[in-house]
Amino acid sequence: MKKNIKWLLLVSLTFMACNSDDSDVPAEVPVVPGSAVFTKYVALGDSFAAGYSDNALFKKGQENGYPNILAKQFSAAGGGVFTIPYANDNIGGLLFNGAVIAGPRLYFNATTKAPTPVSGAPTTEVTAHLTGAFNNMGVPGAKSFHLIAAGYGNLAGVPSGAANPYFARFATTPSTTVLADALAQSPTFFSLFIGGNDVLAYATSGGIGKDQTGNMDPKTYGGNDITDPTVFANVYSSLATALTANGAKGVVANLPYITTLPYFTTVPYNPLSPKLLIGKIAPLNAQLYGPLKQALTAFGAGDRINLLSETASNPLLIKDESLKDLSAQLTAAFTPTLGAQTAAFYGAVFGQARQAKATDLIMLTTQNDINTAPTAQNSGIGVAPPAPLNSFGITYPLQDKHVLIPTEIAEVKKATDAYNVTIESVAKSKGLAFVDTKTVMTQLSNGGVKFGNFTMTSAFAVGGAFSLDGVHPSARGYGLIANIFIDAINAQYGSTLRHVDLATYPGQYPATIQ
Repeated sequence: MKKNIKWLLLVSLTFMACNSDDSDVPAEVPVVPGSAVFTKYVALGDSFAAGYSDNALFKKGQENGYPNILAKQFSAAGGGVFTIPYANDNIGGLLFNGAVIAGPRLYFNATTKAPTPVSGAPTTEVTAHLTGAFNNMGVPGAKSFHLIAAGYGNLAGVPSGAANPYFARFATTPSTTVLADALAQSPTFFSLFIGGNDVLAYATSGGIGKDQTGNMDPKTYGGNDITDPTVFANVYSSLATALTANGAKGVVANLPYITTLPYFTTVPYNPLSPKLLIGKIAPLNAQLYGPLKQALTAFGAGDRINLLSETASNPLLIKDESLKDLSAQLTAAFTPTLGAQTAAFYGAVFGQARQAKATDLIMLTTQNDINTAPTAQNSGIGVAPPAPLNSFGITYPLQDKHVLIPTEIAEVKKATDAYNVTIESVAKSKGLAFVDTKTVMTQLSNGGVKFGNFTMTSAFAVGGAFSLDGVHPSARGYGLIANIFIDAINAQYGSTLRHVDLATYPGQYPATIQ
């Protein structure tokens, strides 16, 4: 997805209790391909397929991506060489003509107790074109329709956003498509994990894009828009048809709800504890929350704001663009006490403000903005708010990019459901292995997945399943994806591929990777 977290069956690691009698030890099942042919495996998808992790694409992450893990397991059943368009190093990031266009990967800084970029500058230059065919065709940032878009790997289109820098590094020609380069390799087996970015960019931007349902021309879409479900269905069907035309087998995976990703579930809607606001609650109630509550009540919107509590955690202040704009009414109400100019400023800031609710999703990156001073660029009104309106989430509403409100969440869910209907239908019609990620994400979010003496959950930084960007899996999470893909492949094709040991994959990468 920026995602691939799509799996068929819940992980069930079976623990065999064996006694000392060797005759009771079950014989090891030989690895066979069944009806699948793994000679030439090609993986198509987005950042998940590419092995993106910790907010970057880097060599070790690519090695521990689920396609490479699968390829290693396929080798025991006749699988061949699996080539990857590797980044230069384990720093991560990208350069375009020497300028940094993507930063280094993150690591967990034990001193600051926060994700921090690793030291060193990116060295992977987009214009240093890679030659040859690559089995891993995962492209970070790709949406479904990008896989069939001519020129998506054209270096000339990278500066304007018309082309993708990751694909531009290894596209065979400027005019080719991801699908064409995959088909040119005559794959006997493929994995297709695509569609996450068709809703994810909208979600991670706080819903600042547009739901394009009803618009059948993806060339007119913005980067943060939701793809029309019919467009997705047409593209996905064409991908599967082309990939299976010569008899290739494959595995496809559906999409989890964004509400199960730690990027959207880590920051609570009400982190403002009395301890955090010690000495501030009474003045804030007297100078801001009280007057706002009184004025909004007069306009029939008193439920938008409540006084801050001295005993319980308080919700963040947010802007909700779905609310009726009461800027003019608030300006009129505050003019007698604040003066016309200041009152107009308050009206503009709080006209659609409310306190967050449990049904809102606060972005993970927002935690760095809470209680910091809004700037002219991120205030939403083009000026830097003066004191006392200089604290994001407390005295100044978090903006649209910080929050997903229920109407936006519903738009994402509706599109995801439609995409998933298509994916499952295509899998059945083409006889492909199908992986249900929603089931596994539910497991990770509710109790976790157990293996050995460990339990892996979706908890940010400590759960083991996700990397420090809160969206992409960790190495261990990619190992889990590989195992679930293997379950689906074995079930569909009668193969006996083996799981990998998740304990051998790290939950986090260190600052320096050897």
